[in-house]
Amino acid sequence: MNDLGVKINTIHCCKDAINRCQALGMRVSRQRRYILELLWEAKEHLSAREIYDRLNQQGKNIGHTSVYQNLEALSTQGIIECVNHCQARLYGHISDNHSHINCLDTNQIIDIHLELPSDLIQLIEEKTGVKINHYRIDFYGYKHN
Repeated sequence: MNDLGVKINTIHCCKDAINRCQALGMRVSRQRRYILELLWEAKEHLSAREIYDRLNQQGKNIGHTSVYQNLEALSTQGIIECVNHCQARLYGHISDNHSHINCLDTNQIIDIHLELPSDLIQLIEEKTGVKINHYRIDFYGYKHN
């Protein structure tokens, strides 16, 4: 558990993601395995089209519909992340609580794990009357040259 009282059940690798699928009773099809392997290898946020293109470039024949259905199932179960970004849905391999840095000049999303000081969380709770159990912060900026 973290200091907010949230149980942390982190997926650390592709094998953990596959194990989570099995624990949830999800079938781990060849296509589903391809998608998970690609996301863990890429370590970046990709659109369904990019996932489809990359898998087919690797010789792993998979249809558009299969990609979309598997991404929906995996993200709905919290095995992968789905982020709405620039009018597109992007998928990433990290599913636990984390924040993002959105680079405005490269359009890249960078994952970052950070923990706010407990006194800041307490202040926010006091001001809003809401008990915070998790959070995600989105930062926006430009790369330094």
